Amino acid sequence: MNSSRPYLVRALYEWIVDNDCTPHLLVNSDYPAVQVPQGFASDGQIVLNISPSAVRHLHMDNDAVTFEGRFGGVPHSLHVPIAAILGIYARENGQGMVFDLESPLEEDDDVDPDDDVPPPDSEPPRPSGRPSLKVVK
Repeated sequence: MNSSRPYLVRALYEWIVDNDCTPHLLVNSDYPAVQVPQGFASDGQIVLNISPSAVRHLHMDNDAVTFEGRFGGVPHSLHVPIAAILGIYARENGQGMVFDLESPLEEDDDVDPDDDVPPPDSEPPRPSGRPSLKVVK
């Protein structure tokens, strides 16, 4: 399955904007292919205001978030791979989501996703009992 991170980032962005709050991205500025103004990063991280009034040409897809923003009055084009996003939250109340740090895969790595998967012996065991859901508040 595809990573759920880009879908969650887009959904939380819309939710934050719909609630008249200011969406901010927490980004790992040391991640490969991240294009952000390094002078504004601290400890390998940068917080980016991605509200509609702060950026131009915002585009979010399954690979990256790209947009144009101003830093110290100077325009910059930013490119943030989805795996470099550490969190998205509303500035006003801190509500949002933090993601696990992903390690970048090198293009030279020959990673076969089936290497660690043992061959199936038979059908997986069926769960016994009645299915249940829990309400989490």
